[in-house]
Amino acid sequence: MLFDSTLRKELARGFGATLVVILTIVITMMLIRTLGLAANGAVAPADVVLLMGYIVLSHLPTILALSLFIAIVVTLGRMYRDSEMTIWFASGVGLVRFVAPVLRMAWPVLLLVAVLVLVVWPWGNRSSAELRDRYEQRSDLSRVTPGVFQTSRDGSRVFFVDKASDEAMTARGVFVLANAAGGESLISARGGQISVIGNDRFLVLERGQRAQADERTGEHTLASFQRYQILADEHSMRRAAARAPRTMSTLDLLLDPVPKHQAELAWRFGLLFGAANLLLLGVGLAAINPRRATNWNLLFALLGFVVYYNLINLSQAWVAGSRVALAPALTAIHGAVFVIGLMLIWWRDHAAVWRPWARMGAT
Repeated sequence: MLFDSTLRKELARGFGATLVVILTIVITMMLIRTLGLAANGAVAPADVVLLMGYIVLSHLPTILALSLFIAIVVTLGRMYRDSEMTIWFASGVGLVRFVAPVLRMAWPVLLLVAVLVLVVWPWGNRSSAELRDRYEQRSDLSRVTPGVFQTSRDGSRVFFVDKASDEAMTARGVFVLANAAGGESLISARGGQISVIGNDRFLVLERGQRAQADERTGEHTLASFQRYQILADEHSMRRAAARAPRTMSTLDLLLDPVPKHQAELAWRFGLLFGAANLLLLGVGLAAINPRRATNWNLLFALLGFVVYYNLINLSQAWVAGSRVALAPALTAIHGAVFVIGLMLIWWRDHAAVWRPWARMGAT
């Protein structure tokens, strides 16, 4: 009882400290990336914090699995280094006995990873995609900041507005430079407003002039108008069939077993199974020689995590390309890692190099 409670408390402290460090690093990186997207005009500046929250939620399952893995390796490695493992082994407690308290401490984290992967992951991706699409599908006039030249979504028009109303539906002093296949036109008007006709939005200009240059003939024309319409925003709807698999719920993916949906399931279930297998790998990879003050075990453990994570991504690509089915891909990769973890624990538990009392008894 003392063995289990002591080990669980130390693992919990190590997990909390590791999670804070990794989460701080990831949030800083995501903040820089999101600010870059806002600076490039991909997202609204007002949505930076919300979008960063969605992105962090999407990466949280991987962060939790990595934090748990590092906490196990560091905590058990410290026990090896301080010869606590020697005492436990001499008391008849083998390395296999460490698996049970590790699982008791880690099962709430694994449950949270399952909820995040199966439920929160698609919701976060869908919400962040909606934020970007809503900002991208604004009308061209709503993109314009008074006093600043702004390019339309398709790059064919340049807008300039002297003043805009509070409702952002009318403007004064409108300037439009439009490029077409046969030439370019320059339009200036005293005022303009957005008008919705059917499913399309039009910029309706009033009292202005239109100068057009024909590149093929070199002719220039100048015309005055009282009212002029420009298509400002085409209505576009996202069809359900065009949704990205990463934004679909797990149930929808199961009900429509096409290769791209199976590939997404391979990644989600793979990350969940991987978090569980990392517990066994952490117990086996934590062993170090107490006479050598090195952290090679942590380096090898991180290398193993990177290789395992890349194998999960590789299995997703294989399933998407119809090279391997979902069930064989999950069984081959995660089943093999599970067996490797068990064999590593058994080998560490029976290796005489880590059990000096066994050598003493043999002599």
